[in-house]
Amino acid sequence: MKSILHRALQFAVLLFYFNEVTPLNVLGIFHHPGKSHFFVFEPFLKELANRGHNVTVVSHFPLKAPLKNYRDISLAGKVKVIEDVFPIERSYLTLMKISSFLVKTGNTNCELMLEDEQVQSLWKTNTKFDVVVTELFNSDCPLGIAYGLKAPVVGLTSDALLPWHYKMFGVPFNPSYVPFILTDGGSRPTLFQRVEATVVDLYFNFIYKYFSQRPTRAMLLPHFGDVPDLEELGKDIKIGLVYHNFVMTGSRLFPANIKEVGGYHVAKPKPLPDALRKFIEESEHGVIYISFGSMLQSKSLSKEKLDAILGALSELPQRVVWKYEGSTLPGNPENIFISDWLPQNDILAHPKVLAFYSHCGMLGTTEGMYHGVPMVAMPIFGDQPSNAAAIEESGLGLRIQLKELTKETLLNTLRKVLRPEFRANVKSISRAWHDQPLSPMDSAIFWTEYAARHTNITYRTRAADVPTYQYLNLDILSILVGIPLVVVFVLCKIWCSSSKKAGRGQINRKSKMQ
Repeated sequence: MKSILHRALQFAVLLFYFNEVTPLNVLGIFHHPGKSHFFVFEPFLKELANRGHNVTVVSHFPLKAPLKNYRDISLAGKVKVIEDVFPIERSYLTLMKISSFLVKTGNTNCELMLEDEQVQSLWKTNTKFDVVVTELFNSDCPLGIAYGLKAPVVGLTSDALLPWHYKMFGVPFNPSYVPFILTDGGSRPTLFQRVEATVVDLYFNFIYKYFSQRPTRAMLLPHFGDVPDLEELGKDIKIGLVYHNFVMTGSRLFPANIKEVGGYHVAKPKPLPDALRKFIEESEHGVIYISFGSMLQSKSLSKEKLDAILGALSELPQRVVWKYEGSTLPGNPENIFISDWLPQNDILAHPKVLAFYSHCGMLGTTEGMYHGVPMVAMPIFGDQPSNAAAIEESGLGLRIQLKELTKETLLNTLRKVLRPEFRANVKSISRAWHDQPLSPMDSAIFWTEYAARHTNITYRTRAADVPTYQYLNLDILSILVGIPLVVVFVLCKIWCSSSKKAGRGQINRKSKMQ
């Protein structure tokens, strides 16, 4: 008996020893002032601190309450927080405006961060960091800082990979089956959608390379000397933590240093405010929740589209909770609860919420999947088109395009997702999403610690370094096609030459006979 207890004690001590994590000095750089983006990353950063790591965070969103092991370097007030800035409109012109907005704000935010004295003290005092965690979005400025600090990088996204991230990580982008973040094709695009994705991909990569990465490197040079091209620093990122999951987004051809960790921001639901709780719980037929996120304004809907939505909702028995920025809706419908801010995760967790009418931002989409709420997906821009395609392909909901929005189309779509069998299927998909060996948060923390522990490992795939002509097999194609063509050409020339000689010989013989 004593022997068994002794062995058990030894096992417990060994288990404790191997699970003990040496505290890391972690630097988080999040210089993009997007509230919805940082809302994803904040729980991850706080969890790093809760697990004993020393976390220093550069961001526009300092903690409201102090947290042990967590230090803010606040950029708050330097620029306006990005929220409620885009109208509900969809066109190629909007896409071009977004590309301009991305590179301009990325450059501005980089410059403001590099000018901050607290940020400069990080490298002027030779502060040692074991790992830098940063958002992969519209600026590679943090990669230059990490290079100056000689620290490995873990990149995080709050959505799918952007066009310039594919080459960075060596991820295959084939528009015939790879969903493109900015267009509607999903994994089964039409010919037009494949052409569209190819052109938009080339455009965004060009804009980013010459109007973001080049100016950003120029900003970094005075602080760090000879900084390598940012494309090369991007290839040295140890781990990319992308915010999606194959259950919703489908199976992708990711290299080993891309990890899917979608869902770590979803918190345990809190009690709803009394008025909202009463409105939901007193609904006899359940509730439909409507939100178009923090960057789109419902009140900017055209009168035609607003009337279509209200008309469809008026024919359904369900009550509606709507994130709406205006003070009133036309007609002041009694079955609709409106507010310019709503606790979305807590609402979606309520069992009486039967459907989610959404713009398909990744946060809301993930929360809808987490809680098993069927979705009506109406994408506008950014990652929303690809998210909407994934929602429909996975069976989580149905798509409706803004240009197709009428009372009839919305009413028919809502009625389909409100069917009990549709909801049951969504619940089963949600259960599959939850069935993971590690929670998304545990996975994100593990790979961050792994990157800090094993800095000398080669993480990137060779595909990130292969020249484009080799990656596309153009050299092989030129040999397999070119050599036969040369042989055929030579044979044709010989045949033609022989035919001409034979023809001239016959003519000469005829002339002699005459």
